[in-house]
Amino acid sequence: MRKVVTFEELRPLFKDGMTLMIGGFLANGTPEKLIDLLIELNVKDLTIIANDTSFPDRGIGRLVVAGLVKKVITSHIGTNPVTGKLMNEGKIEVELVPQGTLAERIRAYGAGLGGILTPTGVGTMVEEGKQKITVNGKEYLLELPLGADIALIRGSIVDEFGNIYYKGTTRNFNPIMALAAKTVIVEAEKIVKVGEIKPEDVMTPGVLVDYIVKGGEGDDN
Repeated sequence: MRKVVTFEELRPLFKDGMTLMIGGFLANGTPEKLIDLLIELNVKDLTIIANDTSFPDRGIGRLVVAGLVKKVITSHIGTNPVTGKLMNEGKIEVELVPQGTLAERIRAYGAGLGGILTPTGVGTMVEEGKQKITVNGKEYLLELPLGADIALIRGSIVDEFGNIYYKGTTRNFNPIMALAAKTVIVEAEKIVKVGEIKPEDVMTPGVLVDYIVKGGEGDDN
């Protein structure tokens, strides 16, 4: 199967109402050209699972500003005032999840687990509507796995099979999201031949990746 495709070839994959995972941390490691594509396609009512909603003019924030997002499941929205405004106006649903819990819920889906137990949020608004389980006298919240229709991730160097190397903090949420979606699309800063990435440098194996597109040069560190 040929994995390296054009953005044009990806267009049929995106539909209104989808759940998308998008990698990155405050737009660092976020696939900006794939976000460009979503805005061009004008796909609506999206549920976005991501660490944050970035800034109004960068990353996931651009989807929020464009009015394409119905719900976000995220750890914070403080850097994007538009998200907060739309939430207060009832135009977007925001599910705030502690950052570590968010990462583990995504990881749990990829590992085929039924959920995770965490003490984070016990006794706070985070526990509302969730099952509490006592283990050895200590209360935990049962947090359920998070999966998506498509994961949009970014890799620094990607070979033609989809093996990915992430430079520095680009790594953040991208590897775990590659495990937690039915379809995985990686926007590569650089595409190389199979074998050009040392096996020990592969951080996401190509077997997890469905499509590869060429993105722009990054400024990650």
